[in-house]
Amino acid sequence: DIIMTQSPSSLSARPGETVTMNCKASSSITSGSSKHLVWYQQKAGEAPKLLIYYSSTLRSVISSWFSGSGSGLDYTLTISNVQPEDAGHYYCQQYYNQFLLSVFKLKEIKRIQGYF
Repeated sequence: DIIMTQSPSSLSARPGETVTMNCKASSSITSGSSKHLVWYQQKAGEAPKLLIYYSSTLRSVISSWFSGSGSGLDYTLTISNVQPEDAGHYYCQQYYNQFLLSVFKLKEIKRIQGYF
């Protein structure tokens, strides 16, 4: 079996920051030039939503501040200009041989208090 390990297990961020989530495969999930990894987002009370497939291809309906990268065993999901509505669980999934989910929780996105 291919084991997917994500790190860190949770994180906090302020609006506007860039956050990075890592996913490591225990063995190769590539065939030819194809990297068989997807990222899902799941918000509270909602079904998971596919963000990225083939490790870096963004679905057309997904905001451009999400991006995926990686090769070999190591893959990354990056959220640029993160916003409070991006809070939720993020799953990486390899589909090289069988579907196995790994869970990441973006625990909190802190608001920046402004001066008025």
